[in-house]
Order: sequence, then structure tokens, then C-alpha cells
Amino acid sequence: MAAGPLTDRVALVTGGSRGIGREIVLCLARQGARVVINYRENREAAEGVLEKVLSEDGLAEMAPFDVARQDEVEEAVKGVIDRHEKVDILINNAGMTIDGLLVRQSANDWDRIIDVNLRGVFHCTRAASRRMIRQRYGRIVNLTSVAGQMGNVGQSVYAASKAGIVGFTKSMARELAPRGITVNAVAPGFIETEMTASLNEETRSRYLGAIPLARFGGGDDVALTVAFLAGPGGGYITGQTIGVNGGLYM
Repeated sequence: MAAGPLTDRVALVTGGSRGIGREIVLCLARQGARVVINYRENREAAEGVLEKVLSEDGLAEMAPFDVARQDEVEEAVKGVIDRHEKVDILINNAGMTIDGLLVRQSANDWDRIIDVNLRGVFHCTRAASRRMIRQRYGRIVNLTSVAGQMGNVGQSVYAASKAGIVGFTKSMARELAPRGITVNAVAPGFIETEMTASLNEETRSRYLGAIPLARFGGGDDVALTVAFLAGPGGGYITGQTIGVNGGLYM
């Protein structure tokens, strides 16, 4: 693989085994980064992403850990640093949702979603930023959602977790800027994933009708935005939330 804008950079992508995370891994690797593919349970899917990167002469490895568990996160980040002596890029992509009207959701639903979507970002950012501060360089990109900006029926808990990421991003951008570290968020709209593929035609038509560009996005739409923020072009951008939503939310 030819040298690219991210050559010699080490990138950790959480939730990198499928969906948007998979596309981010492939995009960063194609731009020259050595990518650490995090996954929690689906080893087979992670191996598939790894094989794809290697087949394109890219650099990648796998790192199984649960972003919601501080001990696992710190051990994994330490492992990356021990092997490569640095961590340049952190993509906080791991996330989950348990949809349903609030009156039908349990406190356990709340805890699990917040643990993965928000606590996970906290754990990973804290662990990676310690090294970035010493390096005086780093790029952190957090995946939020259009639901965290405009809300969505049946996703109150998910939207709350994703809105929290926006506030966290702004605060961390201010804290880490003096050390040469940028922190930004990317907020996808409706992206063609396993989740959107399961929507019935009536629901798909309703959502498409609300999108000015009249199409769902692709994973590469999000991945290319993330890669831009993680690369030299994003060096003077920090504390921002970039919408990749086809105009659904402006």
C-alpha cells in the first residue's frame, strides 16, 4: 500500500468489527495508518476486517475489550503503547441502542446504553489522552448521532447518551488543545447499516422523505469525514460536531 496522509500513525478504533466502525478501519488503513481493531464479542467479524486490511497491504491488528470496563480499556491501551510506543488517533465508535418508549424501558437499559456509549468514551479518551499529552500530539474523534441533536421517538436514552458525547467533546477539546490534541465529534444521520436494512419500506420512505439529499448515507461517507478530522487537514479543527446526515439536521 502506498504512503498516505496517515502513514506512521497508530489508530485505535473502538467497535471496529462491523458497520460504520468497519468502514472507518478500512479508510484509515488505506490512508496509511496502523489500525487497532477493537471488538467485544464478535471475533469472527473482527477477523474479517483484519483480513480485508491485510489483503490490501494495510497494517492492522485486533484488540478485544469492553469499552465499558475501565480495567480492560487501560490494559488494552497500555498494550498498544507497549507494542508501538504511541497512540496517535482514537476513534470512539463503539455504541449500542435498546429502542423503545421511555415508559417501557428499564433502569438496566439506561445503565447498559450509558455504560457503552458514554462511559466507554470516557474510559478510552482518558486512557489514550495520557499518552497523547506526553507526545504533544493526538487526534480524537467521537461518534455521536443526529438523534443526539434532534431527538427521536423511542430513542430517548440513546439520544441522551449521544448528546452527552457532544458536551464531552467540547470540554475535552478545551482541555487538550494546549497539548496539540484535537477532539471532534461526527454525527451520522441515517446510514446504510444492518440496522437500517431491517426497516420496512414504509419506515424507509418516511425517513427518506425527511432527508434533503433523498438518500441514506454510506459508511464511507462517515469514514472519510472521520479520516479527514484524524489527518493533517483537521489540524485546526477542534471542539466541533460535524453532521453527516444529508441535510436531515441543519
